[in-house]
Amino acid sequence: MSLKCAVELQIPDIIHNHGQAMNLSDLALALGIHHSKLHCLHRLMRVLIHSGFFAESKTNPTDQQKAYVLTPVSHLLRKDNPLSSTPFILGMLDPVLLKPWQYLSSWLQNLDHPTAFSAAHGESMWDYAGHEPRVNHFFNDAMASDGLLAASVVLSKCKGVFEGLKSVVDVGGGTGIITKVFAKAFPQTEFTVFDLPHVVHGLQGCENLKYLGGDMFEGVPHGDMIMLKWILHDWSDQDCIKILERCKEAIGKKENGGKIVIMDIIIGNQELDEHQSTETKLFFDMEMMVCLDSQERSEQQWSKLFAHAGFSHYETYHILGLRCLIELFP
Repeated sequence: MSLKCAVELQIPDIIHNHGQAMNLSDLALALGIHHSKLHCLHRLMRVLIHSGFFAESKTNPTDQQKAYVLTPVSHLLRKDNPLSSTPFILGMLDPVLLKPWQYLSSWLQNLDHPTAFSAAHGESMWDYAGHEPRVNHFFNDAMASDGLLAASVVLSKCKGVFEGLKSVVDVGGGTGIITKVFAKAFPQTEFTVFDLPHVVHGLQGCENLKYLGGDMFEGVPHGDMIMLKWILHDWSDQDCIKILERCKEAIGKKENGGKIVIMDIIIGNQELDEHQSTETKLFFDMEMMVCLDSQERSEQQWSKLFAHAGFSHYETYHILGLRCLIELFP
């Protein structure tokens, strides 16, 4: 919540635009904060410095005031950064997603609701977003900002995944911001963003990208490759198998070269994960439990899903930080 406060106040932008280390008084003045709350701003910055979002410096050798500079992390919180994480942070800390945590203990003790989210709001998160444009908007913006950095990594480290394909379908692709990055990099490939009608309504495509509304549980458009970016962790095992089966039908037979590319978390890899990344994966798993009837999965759990859906083998690439890229073949 301290981070959310700093983002809402646009502190990273203010310090960046100042052009040098910014002392506490100047920061308070730029924020319009009364001098009686100067000590509160100091305490806010202190906890964010400890967490690595800002760093301390000095404006000059004679100045005794603390001054603040950006770190690599806070540069990702600037609004003018194309890879800004601000929409993701504000989305995940929105009151709509925080309220279900207040219901977690009572939800665990009864079977009245499938999730703590439905206990808090009376319906599933997807139904809620379907009739609340603000929630639909912030969720799509959050997913887009979260994926743009990953898209750049895929293009730099795993570009061969896309080469030689005639068509790619991004299932659950939201507003298509990430897909546009891939479409620009591969102008000879036809890209389709496939999502619920209310998500893609009114969105305009471009030369090699189009939008299509539908339900992935009923059917998926044909493509040489189907992309599932941060999708399967939102669903139960049974639902994941249904989605994978629809995708398998869409790519056709094995000899035609079709495949599915999944970008998602693999949990419990102690050899590759440091303590902090394991902790973050566990936080994501709790978020999936609280807001959706789903989970983050170990490689063994992923393997079982793939087998149940009728796939023969898969390749895993640990290139996306917390997440992995998985190539899945029929």
